[in-house]
Amino acid sequence: MKILELCIFSAGGCGVWQRVKQEAQEFHRLGEDVLIFSSNLEKGSNKIVSENDSLDGIKIRRFSAIKLGGESFMYWFSKKALKEALAFSPDVIFAHNYRHLHTLKALKIAKILRKKGKKCKVFLVTHAPFVEGDITRSFISKWIVRFYDKLIGPVTLNKFDKILAISKWEIHYLLRAGARKSKIEYVPNGIPEEFFTQKRSRAENKILFLGRIAPKKKLETLLSSIPYIKDKKIKIEIVGPSEKDYLYMLKNLISRLKISNRIIFSKPIYNLKQKIRKIDSCSLFVLPSRVEGMPQALIEAMARGKIVVGSDSIAIRDLIKDGKNGYLFEFNNPESLAEKINLALNKNNKRLGINAKNYAKRFRWSRIMTKIYSIIRN
Repeated sequence: MKILELCIFSAGGCGVWQRVKQEAQEFHRLGEDVLIFSSNLEKGSNKIVSENDSLDGIKIRRFSAIKLGGESFMYWFSKKALKEALAFSPDVIFAHNYRHLHTLKALKIAKILRKKGKKCKVFLVTHAPFVEGDITRSFISKWIVRFYDKLIGPVTLNKFDKILAISKWEIHYLLRAGARKSKIEYVPNGIPEEFFTQKRSRAENKILFLGRIAPKKKLETLLSSIPYIKDKKIKIEIVGPSEKDYLYMLKNLISRLKISNRIIFSKPIYNLKQKIRKIDSCSLFVLPSRVEGMPQALIEAMARGKIVVGSDSIAIRDLIKDGKNGYLFEFNNPESLAEKINLALNKNNKRLGINAKNYAKRFRWSRIMTKIYSIIRN
């Protein structure tokens, strides 16, 4: 079976790319012929990357991009990309990211191939672009989103064979945008088997954040909680690619709070084994974000049996059940976060780590792929 994956980025710290990468690797491992198309921009830096690349034997083709707005809205699926896609003649197309132009091109590829007698199925993987309260969008961005959902979404959404929602919470928004309930399937991002099999490393007395160092992650809440944490020796390690202006703001805050001796900034980790060891090294994982789709790092920490603390935002509370498999704190409230950190650091809380690991097992890629194949075949 020939599978074409279409995504915005295939380089840098991108949650969408991690889904595409792991999904492609799973298909390849199972003997499928996989090709990845994306833009030639690197997420987080917009650095131009190679047009031709490979991933464990999977070919990656990147095309020149024109930025149209925001951090990821762009035009990259050109006539050249269309020609190469038709030459590949896929049996299945996975178009990642609702409201992006290349997803409509996926429908065009399938339409052309079907006219030629080729059976080509097209699946939209949404990646939860429904920002809670639209708090991170400009006025123009909000207008564009509403225009798309009212005029383009209702016309195009149901043309996909299936719409794959990565989070349960976004199904409500898809229905509002015009998707038929029968078209929607819940297919979350998966967790590689290594998260359940790799030998455990020793934990240190530190709190870990692992992800993009960007404003929507609200790391200032975590830093501001430190004066209220009872353990005055525990350190905070922040790991990931950073946006320069935001990092500068965080360092100013650290200086004002006089906590520089307790903060560690570390480079992003892309190697799977090293990433697992880094998660193992913490005694507690914290995700203070306001906006998430499906927080991958949170699930990964849970898979390693870590006690997790997250903000009470829609995507995080979809995964954490307060007091059962982790803790939720009031968003943007450092004292509330510190209160939950103090609870989490209680040595009698081992049960939460066990519950977290058991919960994360439902996200094993082996289980996710079984569902994906079922959707493709049916």
